Amino acid sequence: MNKRFLIKAAVLAGLAGTVLAGGAALAALKGNINIDGSSTVYPITEAVAEEFMGANPGVNVVVGISGSGGGFKRFVVGDIHVSNASRPIKKSEVEKCAANSINFIELPVAFDALTVVVNPKNDWCDSITVAELKKIWDQGSTVKNWSDVRPGWPNKPIKLFGPGTDSGTFEYFTEAINGTSKQSRADYTASEDDNVLVTGVAGDQYAMGYFGLAYYEENSGKLKALKVDGGKGPVAPGKDTARSGKYAPLSRPLFIYVNGKSAQREDIKAFVNFYLDNAAALSEEVGYVPLPDSAYKTIKNRFNSGKFGSVFSGKDTIGLTIEEVLAAEK
Repeated sequence: MNKRFLIKAAVLAGLAGTVLAGGAALAALKGNINIDGSSTVYPITEAVAEEFMGANPGVNVVVGISGSGGGFKRFVVGDIHVSNASRPIKKSEVEKCAANSINFIELPVAFDALTVVVNPKNDWCDSITVAELKKIWDQGSTVKNWSDVRPGWPNKPIKLFGPGTDSGTFEYFTEAINGTSKQSRADYTASEDDNVLVTGVAGDQYAMGYFGLAYYEENSGKLKALKVDGGKGPVAPGKDTARSGKYAPLSRPLFIYVNGKSAQREDIKAFVNFYLDNAAALSEEVGYVPLPDSAYKTIKNRFNSGKFGSVFSGKDTIGLTIEEVLAAEK
């Protein structure tokens, strides 16, 4: 049975008896919740929002996709209640929050296997090394054709598609592959909308792109995912390899950040608790790796106890396992 159906049934069955702190009945909630940020985290948050609004017709949840950086630009000035992020908040963004008297709560919600994709008609490349990816994508790269990457590959131009510079995926990929965040060649087709990247790679035999696992899984009939060799042999992106830590260095945590003042509102409090109660099922449904059930209890306690700040700001998260992320959050 579809997990989305089971969630909806459980919510509706318990609705009549569900009461929030302060005595507000869940069904009577009203409000507008504004969320923006990562296109990678978007499928999870959108699924949560859809289910939550179905049970709470008085609450309107709007979810945008301006990229992690774009979401934080709005978050640090108090323009949105929740920011989706495929990378931790930066020290400079924390400082802007402080300058604007904004407290925030950092909540990991899932894990991702950032996926490098090519066109299904590509029959010469099934795996690629981190060094070869750096050769292709690094700032100042002279790679024009596939034959520039590896002898024997076609002497045909590589058409590159990737996230825009406001994307957390762009920042994570460039740091993990090129060694420095945002250090990348600029002559590629960029978009904050991953569906644009999917369409681009699917339409060109000689294309390559990268984005979150969920967008590959949703479009696996149109794309081919490459195995990535981080030094221990080629490993395919997937839920199991991300969960085990074998898919390195492109496995990463996904977050939501909640405005501290907004977290006191009953509608937002209910929404975030609903999010954490259902993140495991919904993140897996849309193509990501859920955290262990015990982890969501810890993270939910972090939210409900109002634990402000980030444990990752200014720190390198490249190659962290799920266990290392969770240990840092305790």
